[in-house]
Amino acid sequence: MTAANGYDSYEGAGELLRALSAPIRLAIVTELGHGERCVHELVEKLGAAQPLVSQHLRVLRGAGVVRGSRRGREIAYALVDEHVAHIVADAVSHAGEGR
Repeated sequence: MTAANGYDSYEGAGELLRALSAPIRLAIVTELGHGERCVHELVEKLGAAQPLVSQHLRVLRGAGVVRGSRRGREIAYALVDEHVAHIVADAVSHAGEGR
């Protein structure tokens, strides 16, 4: 299949799935599915170190999954598209089936 035949959408899907490939990024997307969060809120909820959360937020932002907006001295992160939260929820649900 050539790009003219719709292969571009598969390329985009592959990039999205690569961005979601780390468990902590799945957890971040799940949290952001409930509403925007600052880094310290994600750190508290996920129990992960701040530099690690920030690093993964950079990956998600670079992939166009999340966006950040100023909230005083902090940056609040939100999902660019709520569909991503559904994809993650379905993947997590599917992974838990049959266990």
